[in-house]
Amino acid sequence: MKRLNSQLQHDGAPLELILLIRTLLAGCKEISFRVSQGALAGVLGSTLSENVQGETQKKLDVISNQILKDTLRESGYVKAISSEEEDDVVPCNPEGKYLVSFDPLDGSSNTEINSLIGTIFSITHAPQWMEPNDPSAFLQPGTQMVAAGYVLYGPSTMLALTTGRGTHIYTLDKTHGGFLLTHPNVQVPEDTAEFAINASNQRHWEPPMQNYIADLMAGEEGPRGKNYNMRWVAAMVGDIHRVLCRGGIFMYPFDKRNPSIPGKLRLLYEANPMAFLMEQAGGLANTGEGRILEVMPEEIHQRVPTLLGSKNEIETCLSYYAQEK
Repeated sequence: MKRLNSQLQHDGAPLELILLIRTLLAGCKEISFRVSQGALAGVLGSTLSENVQGETQKKLDVISNQILKDTLRESGYVKAISSEEEDDVVPCNPEGKYLVSFDPLDGSSNTEINSLIGTIFSITHAPQWMEPNDPSAFLQPGTQMVAAGYVLYGPSTMLALTTGRGTHIYTLDKTHGGFLLTHPNVQVPEDTAEFAINASNQRHWEPPMQNYIADLMAGEEGPRGKNYNMRWVAAMVGDIHRVLCRGGIFMYPFDKRNPSIPGKLRLLYEANPMAFLMEQAGGLANTGEGRILEVMPEEIHQRVPTLLGSKNEIETCLSYYAQEK
């Protein structure tokens, strides 16, 4: 099996980007260890509280954010960081060539039930004329990413990664601490009979999504003419990993509860990196109104509706939106 370094070199990634990815993954390996310890490490808990000395007791998502922040700031390769857990951008090395955005622990509530969680990240070039603390540096469309991926903390720790030359999945070999290529050039099947959506939000969806899901649920007797299974992990990394491995469609659509917030998932930390991985694996990624990677961010915590997955199923889903126009 190929090691991560060899595959990145084969894909033509520049040395500095390879070193940055390795640095980022060193932080993820530490998170993987903390996750595997669970309650034994004393890092679980649903609220931020204070101990008897008045010190803040941090949850695992906060600890994961600090691990990645410290690791990347010390690397020298990064000009600034944006994190789902930070209100503002975090300045790093003014001479750094890259910007890194991440969700340090996607699905962190799943730690309480020992279920799937993960880290999602993306890397872009840093505009050299901007100051490290300038958030507008991050306001680039997803088409400008040079790398994106996630690390899934499950029965084994797995990495899905793209540098624009296909999507590859690696498995962490804990005997020597390196990621080995186990699923090269992943291709998402174009057709599927699986979908992932939080059905409890059904009453809030727009008519196109209501109609699309109703037709899936109608099964063989409905207009789609086949039975569908619903799968929902409640962690984006788990659902997207399943789609990459065996096809499917993942949806977190716009809903009407708060019209000022167009979706639940954040563009920089979740939608963009997953869209890059999906497109590089032959799938599609859309908001319902256009390609996710072409959305121009307006602020670093911007949210977007998200449709990701098998090409033909995404196109069918989008046809319901087209009928409404």
